[in-house]
Amino acid sequence: MANMNITTILEKMTGKDKDYRYMATSDLLSELNKEGFKADQDIEPKLTTTVLQQLEDASGDVSGLAVGEDRVVEMTNILCDKLLNGKDQHRDTASIALKTIIVEVTTTSLAEKILVSLAPQLIKGATAGKSAEVKCECLDILGDILHRFGNLITKDHDSMLTALLSQLSSNQASVRKKSISCIASLAACLSDDLLAKATFEVVQLLKNRSAKSEIARTNIQMIGALSRSVGYRFGPHLAEAVPLLINYCTSASENDEELREYSLQALESFMLRCPRDISPYCEGILNLALEYISYDPNFTDSMEEDTDDEAQDEEDDDESANEYTDDEDASWKVRRASAKCLSAIIVSRPEMLSKMYLEACPKLIERFREREENVKVGAFSVLKELVVVLPDCLADHIGSLVPGIEKALNDKSSTSNLKIEALVFTKLVMASHSPAVFHPYIQALSGPILSAIGDRYYKVTAEALRVCGELVRVLRPNFEAHSLDYRPYIGPIYKAILARLANQDQDQEVKECAISCMSLVVSTFGDGLQRELPACLPILVDRMGNEITRLTAVKAFAVIAKSPLRIDLSCVLDHVISELTAFLRKANRALRQATLGTLNSLVVAYGGQIGSSSYETIIAELSTLISDMDLHMTALALELCCTIMVDRKSIQNVGLAVRYKVLPQALILIRSALLQGQALQALQRFFASLVQSANTSFDALLDSLISTAKPSQSGGLAKQALSSIAQCVAVLCLAAGDQKCASTIEMLKGILKDDSATNSAKQHMALLCLGEIGRRKDLSNHAQIENIVIESFQSPFEEIKSAASYALGNIAVGNLSKYLPFILNQIDNQQKKQYLLLHSLKEVIARQSVDHTGQSELQDSNIEKILALLFNHCESEEEGVRNVVAECLGKIALIEPRKLIPALKERTSSPAANTRATVAIAIKYSIVERPGKIDEIMYSEISTFLMLIKDSDRHVRRAAVLALSTAAHNKPNLIKGLLPELLPLLYDQTVVKQELIRTVDLGPFKHVVDDGLELRKAAFECVDTLLDSCLDQVNPSSFIVPFLLSGLGDHYDVKMPCHLILSKLADKCPSAVLAVLDSLVDPIEKTINHKPKGDAVKQEVDRNEDMIRSALRAIAALSRISGNDYSMRFKNLMNKIMASPPLADKYNSVRSE
Repeated sequence: MANMNITTILEKMTGKDKDYRYMATSDLLSELNKEGFKADQDIEPKLTTTVLQQLEDASGDVSGLAVGEDRVVEMTNILCDKLLNGKDQHRDTASIALKTIIVEVTTTSLAEKILVSLAPQLIKGATAGKSAEVKCECLDILGDILHRFGNLITKDHDSMLTALLSQLSSNQASVRKKSISCIASLAACLSDDLLAKATFEVVQLLKNRSAKSEIARTNIQMIGALSRSVGYRFGPHLAEAVPLLINYCTSASENDEELREYSLQALESFMLRCPRDISPYCEGILNLALEYISYDPNFTDSMEEDTDDEAQDEEDDDESANEYTDDEDASWKVRRASAKCLSAIIVSRPEMLSKMYLEACPKLIERFREREENVKVGAFSVLKELVVVLPDCLADHIGSLVPGIEKALNDKSSTSNLKIEALVFTKLVMASHSPAVFHPYIQALSGPILSAIGDRYYKVTAEALRVCGELVRVLRPNFEAHSLDYRPYIGPIYKAILARLANQDQDQEVKECAISCMSLVVSTFGDGLQRELPACLPILVDRMGNEITRLTAVKAFAVIAKSPLRIDLSCVLDHVISELTAFLRKANRALRQATLGTLNSLVVAYGGQIGSSSYETIIAELSTLISDMDLHMTALALELCCTIMVDRKSIQNVGLAVRYKVLPQALILIRSALLQGQALQALQRFFASLVQSANTSFDALLDSLISTAKPSQSGGLAKQALSSIAQCVAVLCLAAGDQKCASTIEMLKGILKDDSATNSAKQHMALLCLGEIGRRKDLSNHAQIENIVIESFQSPFEEIKSAASYALGNIAVGNLSKYLPFILNQIDNQQKKQYLLLHSLKEVIARQSVDHTGQSELQDSNIEKILALLFNHCESEEEGVRNVVAECLGKIALIEPRKLIPALKERTSSPAANTRATVAIAIKYSIVERPGKIDEIMYSEISTFLMLIKDSDRHVRRAAVLALSTAAHNKPNLIKGLLPELLPLLYDQTVVKQELIRTVDLGPFKHVVDDGLELRKAAFECVDTLLDSCLDQVNPSSFIVPFLLSGLGDHYDVKMPCHLILSKLADKCPSAVLAVLDSLVDPIEKTINHKPKGDAVKQEVDRNEDMIRSALRAIAALSRISGNDYSMRFKNLMNKIMASPPLADKYNSVRSE
């Protein structure tokens, strides 16, 4: 059917009427674009011939439409012939046709056939004595071909390169320009040798000083384009190129601005794309950029004249325009290029920041007196980069910044682009410097900022409103004494914002900024705006009713509610509360989250003004948000519930509503194994508040809590859930008072004493509850409680034993002087119970090291005895005992560092490997995130412990690696100075050691055991942590090859951390990864193509799937590096992934994670 249509269309296409022909050609195009189109053998030649005839159609409309089909070699040859030898009017059409064909070709085989004939003809067209237009068209098409299929014609690269390089010295500027982009496209797929040849040729041309300046400019552009095209691969050629460019820049004639601009652009490209190889030249490039940022040969000015005569200058401008105009002056391009070059240095060389700060700030601030718009924008953006990386760096320069900001905002000729840059910069500076710095300049700054709020362009307005928010903070940084009289500014600021807030028909961004800014004004200056509030607050309430602005309005009321000025909201409070309650039902998570926070602030500040029925509705709504599906939301909902109960505990209805709506949800939540952190703490506060609120019985609550711990038909609760319940029981008992607490403890003792109790779950729960209560309260007036707990050590159930040791330790925390000697005595006398008793001791020490109030008790009593006991068990054969001992030693080190660190240091040279390993693990436990008195002692001693990484025993080496990992995570400053020495030793642990691989003969088959695997895994995980905290100390280039490379081909357990490391490096040090990307492709490709054996169990299949996904994540990170397409092997790998549907699906799902 389709082919019948086409036959009819073809007849019409050859008709006499040009409109007929046009319509027919258009119909043909839509037919060919249909999904199901397939041409018959007899139709195809007819089709091609007719379409080619149409190209010569006298009517331009028809010939333009005919372009778009048959992708056949014969057709490209005819088109190419028309392009090279045809009439002028057909050339454009043929060119569009060829470009379309190149874009449409999808299969490699067809591309190869086309290229065989097309590439040589185009090269000939570009180099032979054709007209400049033909040359440009040929170079354009050739550029497209090289960009898409450059790697298919590697054998022609050499001849192409020679031909194209010859065009760089063409007389026509257009040909030179097209040649540059064509060579850049070719360079991306050249081998290293040919790339070196290309660079060498261009550098030789540059060395020829007698060449015309436009040819020199072309060659400098060529170097910049090469560097942008091949990225890190240009590194080896910098030694030749950089000095040449700097030389050209300084020695160019005065009016050759473009040459300077192109040189600086090329240097900027080197800074960003070859950070490793450019290091030796950074200083020179920085000095050059600093010199040329104020390069303005046609303009001499002195600041004094400038400020005094500014008013007259503006009037004189028109007369002076006849003598010399800025249009002829291109020096601003040099200044802009310098600013961009400085920006590249700030971003890529953190070590040069202090020099930048001293030398670049004054120069950049000078640029604010610049006449040329683009350079001012450049100066603002460079200073912005500087403020981001050095927050407080401009404090001494504010005086000289203000006139520049003022001028940028007030000058009638300023474009909106400049105003936006100036406003963004002002906001950043205000946010990162102390408010007092700005007080002398408020008058000068506030005028321009407020007038920018009235700007016609919405982006300027939005930025001005954001700046205004910072200005409000600067005017009244706190509510005590103030050095600055802010009152004169309140009125103008309020009016400017109100004009934007009240206006409905404006951009969403402006609406949101106006709402946020007004909330800041009301919360900061509310005491001076009492008359205005009844007009302004209803507008904010109105914005809550609009779906687009409601989230911002909800947050705005939170800001107002938290104001220490206690703003009077009585005119809108009821309306706000009812709107917010309704928002708790909405699907939008961010809105529900903000609503809970705002309601909480409102209840705290205005609780007494909210009716009891409103509270009941709020409680009913928030009860639906309590579940383990979203713990953050749950925590916020419980917080709000507590606030309401504490605030309104006397109201009967509130207590009832909570009991019937929230409590059932809380009892379901507490059984969740996911409950932890903020949500668990909120739940504990909830039970404590509930027992104190009106008409709630303690016994009923306790029963409901303990009964949730009963195992259901589907089995017992998770360990985490039992621990949560026990913690809530303890908090509940303490909140209910001593009498209730004592009766509960007797009840729990009864459960444990009852010998006939075969109910292990009940005993388990009772032990956990006793531990939690004992930790919070002294239980010594309950006789024999320690003996009753220790009886449970005999239980046949492991979980009861462990709960008993936990309980004993925590009860001891409540009264150290009574129970600690008991535990120590038991450890000495009860060999069988040693492991459990050590766990009890660990609980005591761990709690003491965290809770500073108890430390004094522990110091006085028994610390010597504890140490003697622990050091005795250092060499224990059981790893479990050694680990507990190490944890105890580490935690005591936090309490008594002066005793412990020397004692541990002494044992680093112990002959027993177990002792050395225990010491290293003890150090790991002593490095915690919070600062402590151990830090100063550890700073000088830690190297002794970490140097165990050189130990002969692999267990000791692994313990030292784990300690290093913990230090890097928790206290990187401890180890930064040691890393130059430690890193090579750490890298050595990542290598497969043959002496640690042994074969175990199991009779029918042999089994290979790799004892070094755990150590290698730990070492790579340590490097992963170091990349987060000490990236500036790690030289990624020396690590990636050979160490990471070998890890990527190692065992499953090692590959996983290696993929993570590779992803991090791709994000943080892309240039180092790009430099060796080709070599990384092989091991990753093997991983994603790995198939488990046919008889593999499900676990092995799943692990293999995880490994493939992990490798694909690393590939996704590599694909985000700009410049990865310079690596042919990586390009091919991506093509293979996309060509395999199962891999492509996994890759796409990983990318969207």
